[in-house]
Amino acid sequence: MSDIKGILNDIIQEALTGLCRDNDIETNFPEIILERPKRQGQGDWATNVALQMARNFNLPPRELARMLVERLPENEHIQKVEIAGPGFINFFLTNRWIRDIVGDILSSNDAYGRPDLGKDRDVQVEFVSANPTGPLHVGHGRGAAVGDITANILSFAGWNVQREYYVNDAGLQMDILGRSTRARYFELAGLPEKAPFPEDGYKGDYIYDLAKELLEEKGVSLLEMAIEDSLSYFRDYASGHILNSIKKDLEGFGVKFDRWFSEKSLYDNHLVMQTVNYLKDKGYVYEEEGAIWFRSTAFEDEKDRVLIRANGVPTYFASDVAYHKEKFDRGFDRVIDVWGADHHGYIPRVRSAIAALGKNPDAFSVFLIQFVNLLRGGEQIAMSTRAGEFITLKDVLDEVGVDATRYFFVMRRSDSHLDFDLDLAKRQSTDNPVYYIQYAHARICSVLKEADTRGITLNIEEGFDEEALSTPEEKRMAARMSAFPEEVEKAALEMAPHVIANYALELAGDFHSFYNSCRILGESDGIMKARLFLAEAAGILLATNLRLLGISAPERM
Repeated sequence: MSDIKGILNDIIQEALTGLCRDNDIETNFPEIILERPKRQGQGDWATNVALQMARNFNLPPRELARMLVERLPENEHIQKVEIAGPGFINFFLTNRWIRDIVGDILSSNDAYGRPDLGKDRDVQVEFVSANPTGPLHVGHGRGAAVGDITANILSFAGWNVQREYYVNDAGLQMDILGRSTRARYFELAGLPEKAPFPEDGYKGDYIYDLAKELLEEKGVSLLEMAIEDSLSYFRDYASGHILNSIKKDLEGFGVKFDRWFSEKSLYDNHLVMQTVNYLKDKGYVYEEEGAIWFRSTAFEDEKDRVLIRANGVPTYFASDVAYHKEKFDRGFDRVIDVWGADHHGYIPRVRSAIAALGKNPDAFSVFLIQFVNLLRGGEQIAMSTRAGEFITLKDVLDEVGVDATRYFFVMRRSDSHLDFDLDLAKRQSTDNPVYYIQYAHARICSVLKEADTRGITLNIEEGFDEEALSTPEEKRMAARMSAFPEEVEKAALEMAPHVIANYALELAGDFHSFYNSCRILGESDGIMKARLFLAEAAGILLATNLRLLGISAPERM
């Protein structure tokens, strides 16, 4: 059994329960907190339970700590227990816990540390969802990495995950795309005055590329279309080609969606007006100055929101409400949206709508993606999406590769600004965190392969001499491996991919320190096999973390 934290919790509870019983004190004591001390010499685990409960016993914390320590049952995992400071209890462990950890990892393999938080319930993660009006830029790329890796973590934690992309293929921006493409087509055909470029049009070179493709495919035949009838053709052509390009870029990034949901389908299937009527029947809709309003202030929003404008055109909010109703109607137990940071103020109104629809707003979560600054040569690269001057996701992938791009996008909290150093991401050195992690995995594979070549057989069922592991580097790496179940549970509960990215880097660092300080092959049989088992367990965990991150785990570099 490798859950040493659980073992310590049990024996502390046993001692505390006995003390409560003897002193006629209620046993509904608070959760026992166990933490790893930050300083060496303070043991492997520590608890402040004596400080928490001192008032209940009307005793000084150190006195209560002494009484608790005296009542702790003997356990093969505990070497000694000390009282420190005002009443902290520090536990020093035997090496038995290392054997348990390594044994559990080797027997469980890639299932080690898997928490059953989801219990096979259904969760939808909707992310990227960029308008099909242009190629994906680096901001979309960060959202893609965060959403995809979060989905990986939730799946590992027992959720049945569906990845979804919401295609914003309805509304004004699609008409602007159509007019922009039409204007460039007419410009290339020599008749720019017949279809002037719109003031708010999309100015990127990709619009010229679409117009050139059309001119090559159709020649000047489209010039004969009535200008008022041609918009839908140019709009559908441009959006279709851009969406296919988006799909291709995401697949190249290792991101695959289970469903691409069309906003236009909400209107084609009359779901927007059905949703408005549903809210109206519930008494949450009213009319004012010709517009139809949602009474969102009845919930947690700061003001009511327009659903249908006075001219009869639905707002984007109306389709968003219909879309989220459709999501919950599909039976998801949980709905997660990944949005850009500029949508922060949009969260309360959507939560209000979900509550008005009779759904549980607490089953709806949003996490926000902050901006990405690309650096080259230590200088920030200037970008402007409005002017069509931006670095695309494909540009970054072509320059630094999929593995580095995915890692760098999630190495910081998603709601914090990210400086993406392109030079560092390309560097084949241990300064690059991706290279550093992958190199650790490759080193482990190399050691195990060489051991096999030398005829050294490893069978964890036969066990190993845990007392052969005595160096600080060995114990530090074992302690890091034992923390993986807590880290992956934290990443799943907080939807925090950076937790896994940071853990993988820390484990790689522990392995490199171990590798550089502790000779493995060529040592005495007991030490060699103990270290080989330790290295093999670390390799399994590194591979698991890289898989969660969607990054390759090379066996040689």
